Amino acid sequence: MRVLILGGTREARALAELLVHDGDEVVTSLAGRVARPRLPVGEVRIGGFGGIDGLADHVRGNAVDAVVDATHPFAEQISANAAAASEQAGVPLLRLERPGWSERDDAAMWHWVDDHDEAARVAAALGKRPFLTVGRQSLHRFVEPLRSHACVVRVVDPPEIALPSAWTLVQSRGPYTLEHEREAMSDTDVLVTKDSGGSHTEAKLDVAGERGIPVVVVRRASGQAGVSVVRDAADARAWVRARSGR
Repeated sequence: MRVLILGGTREARALAELLVHDGDEVVTSLAGRVARPRLPVGEVRIGGFGGIDGLADHVRGNAVDAVVDATHPFAEQISANAAAASEQAGVPLLRLERPGWSERDDAAMWHWVDDHDEAARVAAALGKRPFLTVGRQSLHRFVEPLRSHACVVRVVDPPEIALPSAWTLVQSRGPYTLEHEREAMSDTDVLVTKDSGGSHTEAKLDVAGERGIPVVVVRRASGQAGVSVVRDAADARAWVRARSGR
């Protein structure tokens, strides 16, 4: 099997390792938005395809047998393009997406919102020193609503916009421990995050619960209609094996 993985996540790297071990030809595509990405085993390409038509041409031109969309749960445009391009190219598509945090016991106490604009408005009313862990590409949605707040912003790579002078920028990459998050959140009074799921960045939710500070969470968008979804690399591997006849 020649499998194209749309990657950038821990689950994508785990799947690439499994499929390479099985003897499949694996190419993982990374969008190139992170300066120093963690690279999977197998072949890697970095950069976009040029939209739906470009991705469909790549799939056809490289005799791809199956596509696995294992991008971040909030990479909505890439997932939409993958669904349309796979249908256009006539190849099967699977969505590999880790579970979110909505099943946690404390999730019912959080402030769930539909988008970043609502998250900014809610956070502005809940605290004076929000801890923003929403990714650098969404920060522009928070600048005006939280300009007068003393936000602590954590990102992997530096943002492309100027941040208010009262904000504190922290550059770091998970996974994060409880001890790390207790220190990072020691002077914050509201946590703002996305329902990214996974264990690498979950400790901040535990610390918010310990400290009794409010949590604002941006919901995930609905998935692509008609696209099968699995939650871990083992199930994605089984899906690939079912299509290879092994």
